[in-house]
Amino acid sequence: MIRRKAIHILASVLLAGFTACSVDGPQTSVDTDESKLPQMSPDVVEGQLLVRFDARVSEILDKAGLTKSGPARPMKRSGVMSVDEILSLVDGYHIERVFPVDVRSEDKAREEGLHLWYVVKFGKEHSVEKVAEDLSKLGEVSRVEYNRTLKRSDDKPVPLTMDKLRKMTPKASVAFNDPLLGDQWHLVNDGTLRETKFLPDADVQVKDAWKLTTGDPSIIVAVLDEGVDVTHPDLKASMWVNEGEIWGSHEDNDGNGYAGDVHGYNFVGKSGLISVSSLYDTGHGSHVAGVIAAVNDNGEGISSIAGGTESAPGVRIMSCQIFSGLYAGTVLEEVRAIKYAADNGAVILQCSWGYISGAANPYEWTPQYSTDEEWETYNVLERKALDYFIHNAGSPDGVIDGGLAIFAGGNEAAPAASYPGAYPDFIAVAATAGDFTPAVYSNYGPGTTISAPGGDQDYYWDYVDEDHRLGEIGCILSTLPMHVSESGYGYMEGTSMACPHVSGVAALGLSYAAKLRRHFTADEFKALIYETALPIDSYMKGNKQYKKYVIDLEQSSPMMQISLDAFKGKMGSGQINAYGLLKAVEGAGTEMTFPNLYVAEGGQVKVSPSMYMDGKSFTVSVSDPEVASAEIRDGMMIVKGLKTGQTEASVTGARTDRFVITVRSGANVNGWL
Repeated sequence: MIRRKAIHILASVLLAGFTACSVDGPQTSVDTDESKLPQMSPDVVEGQLLVRFDARVSEILDKAGLTKSGPARPMKRSGVMSVDEILSLVDGYHIERVFPVDVRSEDKAREEGLHLWYVVKFGKEHSVEKVAEDLSKLGEVSRVEYNRTLKRSDDKPVPLTMDKLRKMTPKASVAFNDPLLGDQWHLVNDGTLRETKFLPDADVQVKDAWKLTTGDPSIIVAVLDEGVDVTHPDLKASMWVNEGEIWGSHEDNDGNGYAGDVHGYNFVGKSGLISVSSLYDTGHGSHVAGVIAAVNDNGEGISSIAGGTESAPGVRIMSCQIFSGLYAGTVLEEVRAIKYAADNGAVILQCSWGYISGAANPYEWTPQYSTDEEWETYNVLERKALDYFIHNAGSPDGVIDGGLAIFAGGNEAAPAASYPGAYPDFIAVAATAGDFTPAVYSNYGPGTTISAPGGDQDYYWDYVDEDHRLGEIGCILSTLPMHVSESGYGYMEGTSMACPHVSGVAALGLSYAAKLRRHFTADEFKALIYETALPIDSYMKGNKQYKKYVIDLEQSSPMMQISLDAFKGKMGSGQINAYGLLKAVEGAGTEMTFPNLYVAEGGQVKVSPSMYMDGKSFTVSVSDPEVASAEIRDGMMIVKGLKTGQTEASVTGARTDRFVITVRSGANVNGWL
């Protein structure tokens, strides 16, 4: 189980649910004007720098071939004379684009200036600070950032052993036949697991929401975390599949810049092979994924918020692996994962990590960013990547235009959420126990936007029997890799466990919008999440007693208390409410219409008309049959590009929608130039 140790965290970024999240950053006030070169910090990666070139040298970079560089194809020169002159003094350097070219989204990347960001790598014997200072003096360079190491805690989850599993008596099913659903109070809480500390309905209100939908495979959630166990019996059917890619292949078949990315990408290992068995892996990514999308009603293990059923598939999990064992990757891997998620169809970014809150106790933690300006100033590339996701994920023709970035709020018991989640554009999640009270470790206050069940083992210190350790039952039960837990299941806690409850409910809400063919902007949908949250301020009164570090110290741990009045009005808009969100979707947004289509000359695209309109059957007509042809086959519209140009077309079901087909010469088969 993830423990919150009272230690001084130095030079590390920790997953929020792994204990806390930390990147050592500035400790003092800063000038809010963007500087070319931020301060050094102890977690800097030696031999690497992140460089943004001035837009005036963009054409030079293109001519030098840097546009086509990336992790699989580094270059030895930039083509910018002043830069190469400085780097020529650094033995064996090479340079590559931070964001490799994705042929489908390169225009958007250039509009956002992402094509100007490069990573320079050189021998660790050279001073990274000296090279950074030299580069920052050049007019051709507009920004230099240090690449920072992302380190994580070595704390472990509490596995559910096979012996415990055999002794557990499944409760009468409230919705599905999954045997562990009765122990998932965070999904369906009837108050009977521990009557004095569990309140009926202190959950995510998903029981009635499941009557409306259990998820939709068109909704993709990108899990930026440890790898997700793609072979887990409760998860494998919920994994996103990148059609056309081959597991383990070194060929990039879809031209997105990453080879063999069947279920996502291992940005740490630079491979399409998702890893869950590195030394000191905890199974955190699989645990998070299980909360969102474990398959429901399959007679196995747990239930999830939006995992669908065997007969009606639910949302899909895209594994964007940025942590692996003791080597946890860097900011470079993080930002690549964020853009990858947007470019490959994810509309929710599930981020159970962040930095130490600037309001954290300095005797226990290393406080970091306290204001929006601090975070923006010292994390320009991270901000650009997240902006790209929230503005470019989704589709103006689909369920959501833009993306939702959802972060853990932090575990330092600090009166302010941690960044990046605390930034107004994102969602920062606080954690609650099974009676709506704040988890004793949870951050709260400014920056916190919503709450969700995250577990609270120290609060459930007085619950123990022959099959459960102290506090275990008060934590979140979800999936784990088999080498972490022999049963494939186990317990964790933290705001990083609260975070996927919000991601799961958001995914369920978008699934219902897809079912109703309703369209939202990201801001509209985010507002619905907040507006429909369950008020919990009435539970913020009196004192809450707990035993700190009960899992480690057991009954000898000290009894402590917090004043719940201090949390009133500071847990965001309330607790996430699945049923309330789905009902609000019914009367909100706008009606979807059939989109304009792009196809290569000689290529074809397939689209399902039923995604956009009602109808038992559909017909299609094309105004200029010399430009394109279209037919309906097995419920799918198949459009073929015959000649470069444009033509109007129409599709008829319960209504008729007009659209435009654009045929492009020199594009790939799907119409992307």
